[in-house]
Amino acid sequence: MSARFTITGLGSQGDGVAKTETGEVFIPFTLPGEIVTAAREKDRATLMSVQEASPLRIDPACRHFTECGGCAIQHFEAEAYRQWKRDKVAHALKAKGIACDIGPLVPCAPHTRRRVVFSVRRAEAGMRLGFVRALSSEIIPIEECPISLPAIVAALDRLKALAGLVCATTKPFHMTVTVTASGLDVAVHDSGKLGEHQRRIASNFVIAKELARLSVDGEIIVEPRKPVVQFGAVAVAVPPGAFLQASEAAEQTMADLVGQHLSRAKKVADLFAGCGSFALRLAAKSEVHAVEGDPAALSALDRAFRFATGLKRVTSERRDLFRRPLTSKELNAFDGVVFDPPRAGAEDQSKQIARSDVPVVAAVSCNPVTLARDLRILIDGGYALKSVTPIDQFLWSPHVEAVALLEKPRRRR
Repeated sequence: MSARFTITGLGSQGDGVAKTETGEVFIPFTLPGEIVTAAREKDRATLMSVQEASPLRIDPACRHFTECGGCAIQHFEAEAYRQWKRDKVAHALKAKGIACDIGPLVPCAPHTRRRVVFSVRRAEAGMRLGFVRALSSEIIPIEECPISLPAIVAALDRLKALAGLVCATTKPFHMTVTVTASGLDVAVHDSGKLGEHQRRIASNFVIAKELARLSVDGEIIVEPRKPVVQFGAVAVAVPPGAFLQASEAAEQTMADLVGQHLSRAKKVADLFAGCGSFALRLAAKSEVHAVEGDPAALSALDRAFRFATGLKRVTSERRDLFRRPLTSKELNAFDGVVFDPPRAGAEDQSKQIARSDVPVVAAVSCNPVTLARDLRILIDGGYALKSVTPIDQFLWSPHVEAVALLEKPRRRR
């Protein structure tokens, strides 16, 4: 049953919020100040029509917006959108009692995302490749994507055809596509066990269509050209499905902030180092100890260092920092620390850093809530929060990256 709602604000996921006698109702694709008609089901509602539109409502950039589930907020005027993203970081810090001047949001340009995860499923009419509709299992096929690099969009037909060649299941599966200097790196997950005939056909297709690599569940099926990315001046051959920052420009912004903060550190610990996006840049000026739990990522980092020139020493250590964080005693051997954990944050590692004497720390996070928790731990341990810079790496989504820089005076011994 539909009803009229007045939108009073935006929720954390970008949904409009309407206050009713029975509680808040979240209505996607609406904006504060709007009066809308929507079909309500418990605390959510489906937008039917906008009766009175906000002056901040704009035309979306993509024909698939509201359907594909990939973007939440293309309909918000750019400056207001950027303020909302910045406020997400401010509100998370405020909730933990942290007062700090927050820099303006570093914007993300359209057509710059280099890593995209598609959902795929075989249907009666053929392969469906796209994104999953919000709160649904339905895959919406796409023909354009204004957040992605043009190389990915131009390859949609090839990717769809390749998905059909590797599909050995009736269930949905995922295809991660990364733009590298060598071409597109395609990592497929949960598509079923490939037979030898499928392997040959898929391999021939990849070679003919000039893709860099195809892997299935971590196994390389064919690799005509080893996928390579640049971390500063260092070329890194990344393993299948490797984590990379979504936008190269955002990665460089983060690296610049971290590098400037740690510029005087002679020895740096890079925690949750991945394939070395920070470590290999920092090594231009500092000795770096890179710690990472993923052996393939750590191997790629180490190999890149060994073939690079002009770097200070980089050592690497495989270690699950959630189960066994570096202790404060271990950390005291370093002049600086950078950590960039997954969305869950680095609570236990932050407690060890807080007990340490490391004078400069850079905290990088894609989750303002867990970042605020970890910063609270560091501040309570004697660190002063110098700056927080939000970065819009995930355009038109509710997610926002941030880099926080902290300092602690050295204890006299």
